Amino acid sequence: MRKCSLESIDRVFAAINADASLYLPVDGDDGKAVYTKWEDGVKWSGALNTVRSPKSFFFPQMEDLVQFRTEGKTIEVIDPRKESEDFVVFGVRACDAKSFEVLDRVFLVDPVDSYYASRREHGVIVTVACTRPVETCFCKTFGIDPAEPAGDVSVWKTDSELFWQSNTEKGEKLLEKLADLTEECTDEAVAAQKEKINSVMSRLPLADLKADAFGAGKTMKFFDAPEWDELSESCIACGTCTYVCPTCQCYDIKDFNTGNGVIRFRCWDSCMYSEFTKMSAGQPRLTQKERFRQRFMHKLVYYPEKNGGLFSCVGCGRCLSRCPISMNIVKVMKTIGGKADE
Repeated sequence: MRKCSLESIDRVFAAINADASLYLPVDGDDGKAVYTKWEDGVKWSGALNTVRSPKSFFFPQMEDLVQFRTEGKTIEVIDPRKESEDFVVFGVRACDAKSFEVLDRVFLVDPVDSYYASRREHGVIVTVACTRPVETCFCKTFGIDPAEPAGDVSVWKTDSELFWQSNTEKGEKLLEKLADLTEECTDEAVAAQKEKINSVMSRLPLADLKADAFGAGKTMKFFDAPEWDELSESCIACGTCTYVCPTCQCYDIKDFNTGNGVIRFRCWDSCMYSEFTKMSAGQPRLTQKERFRQRFMHKLVYYPEKNGGLFSCVGCGRCLSRCPISMNIVKVMKTIGGKADE
């Protein structure tokens, strides 16, 4: 383990940015934190979490897949990709770090998504333990420890210092580059910080929320639950929950005619939308109730059933804070989960 003073953080950031583009949470004009490319003068936000997760570094909201140009009967196929830059994402929280495991099981299984895989190869994740968890946090429900944030490098912050621990080969290489700006240390301060974080977590409103009622093999128990009618009634299908969610992976692929060729691109989509997965025979989920149910059943039942019990929710709390009608996965779990004892 190594440490540096908070006063030297700009020098540390400059050293990281010298070899790879550095991105970190920065307060926007509205006071909310967003990931921003670091440059001299950019200040690391003290916010618990960013409005949108770091998912977009590996799975962008929109990206070109392929281009086509035609001349007579000749079709030229163009790969628009350029070599991915080496980059470091600093300030990732434990919940968001766990989300990459969920996404990896989607995009890195056969057939491997080469766009996502390339970015994962070039990206380094530096996590920071949550010094100030908030009322919407419930990551421990899904077995995530905010005091052990994982990633390639884990960082713990005190009032005056940052403590660095490498977890992977990528992380070791990064800390080697920071050797002159950091020094070896013991882990006493980190142990105290972990204890403090877990003490805060134990007092939060959702500290006792359990996911035990959900998981593999629960489709028949929950699919026809009458509670879905009332839960879905107020949903306005805005899709906000899916766009701020760090684990949602749905996308659509479209072709755009530029006038001298065609660009095929993909963009994030939402299972909450009426035209999602619409086929020539029509929409397989005709009602808002069916679409609402699909989102939460996928998070709590379908995904864990196919992925060894891993839930597709990491308890980051973004949907709790951003939903305009205050409908979220916690309310669903508390309402539907009661059926587990029936």
